Amino acid sequence: MKEYRVRPGTKLNLGKLDPDDTGDYKKNGNGKTKAKGATAELIARLGGLQERLYANATRALLIVLQGMDTSGKDGTIRNVMSGVNPQGCRVATFKAPTPLELAHDFLWRVHREVPPKGHIGIFNRSHYEDVLITRVHGLITDKQAKQRFDQIKEFEELLSENGTVVLKFFLHISKEEQRERLEARIRDPEKQWKFNEGDLEERKLWNEYLAAFEDVISATSTDHAPWYVVPANRKWYRDLVVADTVVAALENMKLQCPPAPEDMDFDKLKIT
Repeated sequence: MKEYRVRPGTKLNLGKLDPDDTGDYKKNGNGKTKAKGATAELIARLGGLQERLYANATRALLIVLQGMDTSGKDGTIRNVMSGVNPQGCRVATFKAPTPLELAHDFLWRVHREVPPKGHIGIFNRSHYEDVLITRVHGLITDKQAKQRFDQIKEFEELLSENGTVVLKFFLHISKEEQRERLEARIRDPEKQWKFNEGDLEERKLWNEYLAAFEDVISATSTDHAPWYVVPANRKWYRDLVVADTVVAALENMKLQCPPAPEDMDFDKLKIT
């Protein structure tokens, strides 16, 4: 799955990346079935790795999910994280800042949500909203945006140096796929609550958002906090790519089960 990682210094062009890509898995036939089977195996491994992360309490994992509306951030969390213990996992989302949050620097509210050691944290949208929606709508200048790029890189480097592994995923869907998903929300009574007329206004700014994502991903994909552009038109392949990347990151921590207390003789213990 390494081909989806954005190398530092890369000038990203999302128009050249296929959101329908399914790697070695065919879009039809048994490719989908095989991918789902591989994802299930990864999710099972993820549960054991998370337990070691929690037991050691020396490292943390932060997963950042970004993408256009309907790109599948909620679905990714629901599917990929289905095998983890909720006690060791926390999800945060960032909406329009409150007056209190606006009275501080833009990263203040974000730092409070960073996962503690032993935990997996997931940002469903993130600090990147403050260089995406704010820039597209002219709330900050290009100069301010680039200054924030540097501040974000320094913030993520701080997290990395203190034991938090940072993985950032851009869920890449096509404009046509978004149209179909928005229409599905309108037609399905079980999904109509998700629909917001504001989504249609934001859709008109598709090209502007695409350019903003290209700039921010190019500027902030680093060795200590890489971006992955995940083809997300096919939900089953999206889940596979994210699960594979998360499992690899946890395995690279090389965490072992903590040793038993030295003064404990388990052979002599009896439970009555």
